[in-house]
Amino acid sequence: MDPDAVTTTVARYGRFARDEAPGRSAVYEAWAQRVVDDPAVASGLARIPETRRQPPLVFAVLRLLGAPLDDVDAWARWVVANADEVAAECARRSVQTNEPLRCAALLPALSLIDGPIALLEVGASAGLCLYPDRYAYRYRRGSETIALNPTDGAGAVTLESELTGSPELRMPQIVWRAGIDLNPLDARDDGDRAWLTGLVWPGEEGRRERIVGALDVAAADPPLLVAGDGAAALPALAARAPRDATLVVTTPGVLAHVPRAHRGEVIAAARAAGRWITLDAPGLHDAWSQPPRVTRGGFALALDGDVVAEVDPLGAWVAWHPGSQGAPQ
Repeated sequence: MDPDAVTTTVARYGRFARDEAPGRSAVYEAWAQRVVDDPAVASGLARIPETRRQPPLVFAVLRLLGAPLDDVDAWARWVVANADEVAAECARRSVQTNEPLRCAALLPALSLIDGPIALLEVGASAGLCLYPDRYAYRYRRGSETIALNPTDGAGAVTLESELTGSPELRMPQIVWRAGIDLNPLDARDDGDRAWLTGLVWPGEEGRRERIVGALDVAAADPPLLVAGDGAAALPALAARAPRDATLVVTTPGVLAHVPRAHRGEVIAAARAAGRWITLDAPGLHDAWSQPPRVTRGGFALALDGDVVAEVDPLGAWVAWHPGSQGAPQ
């Protein structure tokens, strides 16, 4: 066993136990701390390829393979006994966070675009963010609640988000939905559903229920999903969109997973195809019309490069910029 791999594993899981898991998942905090404290467990996880060794991915794989959840001593023994299987499964998996709550962050930007809309997402996973018109919304602004429902009645999934500012909010008219992913997932497939729900950390039951509901929405009316690289696959897929609809390409949180040298190619392809909505950390790229104004440590929400809001990366809050109208077309 490479001692450097063990050392970096211990350091990575130590940061996770200290900075990321507390307050979010007691189970994952205990697991990560056991990696730090138990050389045998650290050595077992060090067999995983470094690019697949991040705690949320490894822990989701462990749960998928049947690791004990509630007894950390039994969990440690299981990890050591099954280290080779864990390494092989992690090597073929990736974190495909498909959080429908992000639609609460995307909706204010979509509201700036007249329909009908053909919606295309890069990094779509199972496509759960391709249904902003099928979810219900409850934006809380102080003591006020702004409610939006699908045009056909109350949605099966309700997205709740904190709002500051006064964006125009309206349900988009989406007539076509498609996505690109290196490994698209099928909301109708039991194995894919298990993987997506398994990526929810123990203790986040409200989030798990939201994802299960969104999977049911997608399974009832599956989107067009293609496997491929975002920049390379986008032109051909965009050409399949209906001509009488405005094509809107979204890249919500995906550019962070694209090597920096290739992010510009994805952005260029998105802007060449139609309107472009993104949700990114401010320093992720230079495609903003002006430097993003972020004061709460969130992501920038932008339409055609114009930043219209600061948002929580997963959609839990939206801080609308006064006077934001988006880029003219």
